[in-house]
Amino acid sequence: MTTHPPAPHIELDGRPATEETLRIPALYGFGHFTALQVRDGRVRGLGLHLARLDAANRELFELPVDGDRVRELIRHALDGAGRRDASVRVNGYLPPGATRTTLMVTVREPAVMPAAARSLMSVPYARSAPHIKRPGEFGQTYYGMLAGRAGFDEALLTAPGGVVTEGAITNIGFWDGASVVWPDAPALAGITMALLEEGLERDGRPSVRRPVTLDGPDGVGRFRAAFVCNSQGIAPVRRIDGTAFAVDERLMKDLGSVHDSAPQDAV
Repeated sequence: MTTHPPAPHIELDGRPATEETLRIPALYGFGHFTALQVRDGRVRGLGLHLARLDAANRELFELPVDGDRVRELIRHALDGAGRRDASVRVNGYLPPGATRTTLMVTVREPAVMPAAARSLMSVPYARSAPHIKRPGEFGQTYYGMLAGRAGFDEALLTAPGGVVTEGAITNIGFWDGASVVWPDAPALAGITMALLEEGLERDGRPSVRRPVTLDGPDGVGRFRAAFVCNSQGIAPVRRIDGTAFAVDERLMKDLGSVHDSAPQDAV
């Protein structure tokens, strides 16, 4: 018997979603969002999430997003869903004629990235304006679907010339034996990625940005290990196309400790 996850709890501007209000994301999908994990009412990198929403809203709509308002709306939605632990998304939309951004908060059951090492299939796709996290990304979904059908866990997005940018739903990092290396290419700066960068620097092990390609002197094969990360956690990579990687247990333990040491803020 197939089981389905519980339906999400959705609120728009602090009110339960209705058929009328859901027309906003359905018909006016141009917008942005951030996704976060809440545990016992607290979030790692909450300030980064709030800054992301404000920056994207100013760029897209020339309007600020007040962080206190966002926190209030998240608290209200968590209460409405009856959850202290949850996966939360906050979307920003500006319907025609509106003068204030509509904020949609979606609350689902909490999620954790599977710990098993992942396989990535490279695809020739780079997002436009990749610094903005936004809904309805057809290319990411399409190539992610193709990767799954080919037996991979996720698609790895690449720019012309085989330049590695990011995973379809993750950031990717590499380990050269001395430093964590992030691809120096246009990509979304994920919150977990930022927390790892900050934590590594605090520990005296700053990570670096370098060009990474599928082949050649900067190719993925020159690295000893690789991993992916997003709001759900961190997982090792076991292969990219035909290039295999050993799982570096020490690296994964260190990254996990760095992530877990990041402060948590009350919503």
